[in-house]
Amino acid sequence: MKRKAKINRKTKETNISVAVNLDGKGKYKIKTGIGFLDHMLETLTRHSQFDLRIHCQGDLDVDGHHTTEDCAIVLGEAIDTALAERRGITRFGYAYAPLDEALVRTVIDLSGRPSPVIHLPLNREMIGELATENIIHFFQTLAVTMKAAVHIDLIKGNNDHHKTEAAFKAFALALNQAVQLTGRDSIPSTKETLK
Repeated sequence: MKRKAKINRKTKETNISVAVNLDGKGKYKIKTGIGFLDHMLETLTRHSQFDLRIHCQGDLDVDGHHTTEDCAIVLGEAIDTALAERRGITRFGYAYAPLDEALVRTVIDLSGRPSPVIHLPLNREMIGELATENIIHFFQTLAVTMKAAVHIDLIKGNNDHHKTEAAFKAFALALNQAVQLTGRDSIPSTKETLK
């Protein structure tokens, strides 16, 4: 079973194409026009071991909100599509990831029910060209469109770059765990559906 998806989305604000392979090797080709967002998506790809291509042309002359939000929308839709019925997946994943003084915990349930709970306090307005408010919004939007409960909690940390990167790493590791196939051909739910 190929767990891959390609999604294209064009609006007045953005033009995005995403291709994801859940059973990849961590290869990526990412260009959003926002350097720090590219770096975080590369981090997510490397540690989730997905293969990921994202190309986005957005209205960065306005600001980075639409690009960040729409990349999360399309990425979430691609992951959801690649998971199909979610048959045979582990479903749950959790991970802790440090980056120097920062430590973040992420817990994911690929339940089919979107529920983002993101506790990642950031102090700076910007990291590079990315507004820090858009980092929280990225995770919220991604959780909704991939139809998952996602809990991200900062345990400790001072540097906003470190906190954010630790969050992306912990998210990637937890997601990698949750999508793993168990070898069973059942849907891991008493309802027998995760959609």
